[in-house]
Amino acid sequence: METNKIWFVTGASKGLGLTLVQKLLANGISVAATSRNVEDLKKAVGNDTAQFLPLATDLKSEASIQEAIEKTVAHFGRVDVIVNNAGYGLLGSVEELSDAEIRGNFEINVFGVFNVIRKAMPYLRAQRSGHILNISSIGGFMGGFPGFGAYCATKFAVNGLSESLAEEVRSFGVKVTIVEPGYFRTDFLSDSSIGLPKTEIAEYKEVRDSQNAHQNEINGKQLGNPEKAAEAMIRIVSEANPPMNLFLGSDAFAVANGKIAAVQKELEDWKSLTVSTDFEVESV
Repeated sequence: METNKIWFVTGASKGLGLTLVQKLLANGISVAATSRNVEDLKKAVGNDTAQFLPLATDLKSEASIQEAIEKTVAHFGRVDVIVNNAGYGLLGSVEELSDAEIRGNFEINVFGVFNVIRKAMPYLRAQRSGHILNISSIGGFMGGFPGFGAYCATKFAVNGLSESLAEEVRSFGVKVTIVEPGYFRTDFLSDSSIGLPKTEIAEYKEVRDSQNAHQNEINGKQLGNPEKAAEAMIRIVSEANPPMNLFLGSDAFAVANGKIAAVQKELEDWKSLTVSTDFEVESV
């Protein structure tokens, strides 16, 4: 475990972000952490040492993010690991969700990630090192969850931007990892972390069943241990060749393998139609 790197973690007042910050500090690692309310963040983390820099940050504001990154570098002298963790769930059918509800989800889950990366990269590029961890979801790899179309769309976007970003920054010595957790026992499925549509359509039985399952059956019984997830993220930052995709949890492992197998089968089943759309190559 490398203790000399400076971490910057968004969305750190609860959930996986909070557990990660607490684990970093417990291991003597310096971390700047952001939340909309800095007092709530301080109270949640419970650490008042110079190794912890709490920052009130609005991820919708480029100026606010710029200020947070600058304060981090001013306080610690550098920044090495960027963890884009802030985000929230949105549960509702595509038809039910309003334009404003969907755009609000993208504002934090996607554009917030873009904003942080844009403000952090000048420092990482200049020092020719760094590691960006974008917290996605198994829902960013497999979208077959009724009612999670908007949320999965945000996480698929995070996966796509991360893969492209990795190619852009590799020559600067900056690494990128997509963290794709399954269900972890945090407050992610609580009312404070998941949005519901203002207008529900009763006919969407699959969506209502999914909503009930997530809020009343899955919540509090998730297999994933947040402490172990935090330890896994800390570990890969020390790896010389970290993974592009880090799936966390046995459920995520199973879902990812199922998606890969299904795609491979479709590729083979429809190969003749797929390849038939090329221009015919004239034989010489």
